[in-house]
Amino acid sequence: MTASLYARLSAPFRPYAGAVRAVNKLLTLSVYIAYPALLLFLLLTRDHRLLRAVITPAVSFVALTFFRKRCNAPRPYEVLDITPLILKDTRGNSFPSRHVFSVFVIDMAFWWIFPPLGGVFLAVGVLIALIRVIGGVHFPRDVLAGAIMGAACGAVGFWLIP
Repeated sequence: MTASLYARLSAPFRPYAGAVRAVNKLLTLSVYIAYPALLLFLLLTRDHRLLRAVITPAVSFVALTFFRKRCNAPRPYEVLDITPLILKDTRGNSFPSRHVFSVFVIDMAFWWIFPPLGGVFLAVGVLIALIRVIGGVHFPRDVLAGAIMGAACGAVGFWLIP
């Protein structure tokens, strides 16, 4: 992505930068409220899937965090001459997007337990990915990698491991 491409991509949203930041927070918060609610439901109903619903995202998140630190890729606002819509001062750790990764691995938990909600959180994940790019805090490759890795970790943890 170039600075001019980012400028064209973000231009329609610049007058609404506050709304972009609010939607980013609201969508992220919705996932981080829904996931503990899912775990609480599994606990209260003594559902045997609780342990896997905790371990799969947790182990995946820790592994991704180590991978991300090793890559330490710069963020768009570090390498391009841009002012991001989402205000952030973090240096590096852009690849892959941990926000998007987390939403997608949690989405896989919802697909596994309540498939209709899996569809809802898939849409939330796509929106968060778009907002993170439009907001200037991630490159498209960061969110794409986060989505693929999150879905893959969830698929392995929820369906492929017996």
